[in-house]
Amino acid sequence: MSWPGEAFEALRQIILIDHRVTTLSDQVKDLAIKCQELDARLIRIEAKFELLERMAAPSRRALPEKPRE
Repeated sequence: MSWPGEAFEALRQIILIDHRVTTLSDQVKDLAIKCQELDARLIRIEAKFELLERMAAPSRRALPEKPRE
């Protein structure tokens, strides 16, 4: 292969690598956003479960003792 052909092939490979890196970068950004959204949803679900547990638990306050005479 002649040097212009090799140079053209090298440039083509660089362009392909650049395209792949750009595509992967966009995918990583999308995944990061989805991860943050899932984290927020999980926090809301956990909060709801904690509230339900508190509402379902019987009150643990004891009645005041009667004064002894």
